[in-house]
Amino acid sequence: MTRPDPAGTWYSRPAARHWRCARPPESALGFHAGLPGYRRTPLVEQPALAAELGVGRVLVKDESSRLGLPAFKMLGASWAVARLLARRGGLTGSPTLEQLRHASAGRPLRLVAATDGNHGRAVARMAKMLGADARIFVPWAVPDPAVAAIAGEGATVTRVDGPYDLAVQHAAAFAGARPEAELIQDMAWPGYQEVPRWIADGYATMLHEIDAQLAALAGPTVPGLIVVPAGVGSLAQAVVAHCRSGPLASDAVTATAVLSVEPDGAACVLASLLAGELRTVPTAGTNMTGLNCGTPSAAAWPYLLAGLDAAVSVSDAAAAEAVADLARLGMSSGPCGAATLAGARAALTGTGSPARRAGLGIDATSVVVLLSTEGGAAAHASSRP
Repeated sequence: MTRPDPAGTWYSRPAARHWRCARPPESALGFHAGLPGYRRTPLVEQPALAAELGVGRVLVKDESSRLGLPAFKMLGASWAVARLLARRGGLTGSPTLEQLRHASAGRPLRLVAATDGNHGRAVARMAKMLGADARIFVPWAVPDPAVAAIAGEGATVTRVDGPYDLAVQHAAAFAGARPEAELIQDMAWPGYQEVPRWIADGYATMLHEIDAQLAALAGPTVPGLIVVPAGVGSLAQAVVAHCRSGPLASDAVTATAVLSVEPDGAACVLASLLAGELRTVPTAGTNMTGLNCGTPSAAAWPYLLAGLDAAVSVSDAAAAEAVADLARLGMSSGPCGAATLAGARAALTGTGSPARRAGLGIDATSVVVLLSTEGGAAAHASSRP
């Protein structure tokens, strides 16, 4: 299949593999392992995709069932809430859920968030597990079934007549006016940095799992490329921090490259990278609802600017095609998760791909990891508390 040249929707910075940052804390992994229903999500090898992309191996991290929900977001939301309540109760290390319940007892607690769907449901689920209230703000484009799923967790849902960025403003204002409210937002801005950083730290559990799963495989297991979907960029921040906190390889081409993928109609990370500064873009409707964000997180931005190798935007049609192709391979993925396959195709195949592959350091022996961050419609319908 011939892929279009992504000129105009492509950013590349090979020097990113020379950048290094401090190693993120690893205590979230122990906390998540103690939550009910924890297990490593599958890392599934797909030889047919490796042949199509012209690489040695393709492995898909399947987040269609994570801690009882059909997406990865519980990793960040639960850890941010745990850090807040641990500080309230004077707890250290990786607190247990029972310790968090005790820390939240005797004082009203309401968790507040804005969401395109999965993050808000994760915050609502965490509130439910703690016996707390939740208030979730959603933008106009969030589908009714996603709103119903959030409400099904016991949350009060308020629909905002505007895009995601406006929903974030409403959530922040609501939380700021109520002493019992805690804003659990994955988007950072000046004066609101700590909780988004904790959320990104929570996402690192997925990456530690991938490391262990790759180490158990035979043959080359160091990723040449990790492909990550980007909304406000918090998951991409976690991936960059994970890949850039180790020792610098003598030849940076052998280091892991990181590629972010966004919808054509909401490519705020790509626009910011091309401009060299944070930019806000207008957003339109997209089937990649969870990526329909207009402004990157201020906490993620330094990591993306310095340590992200490449960024690409993809069409709704390309994401839908990737959903169908993954389904034929036996994997449940929604458009946000399947966007990583669409992005890998845009980067590694089609007109101009030799130069893009060279910039990423990818050849016929490379290992590529795709983060499929959400399940398809069936996975969302079948998730249970």
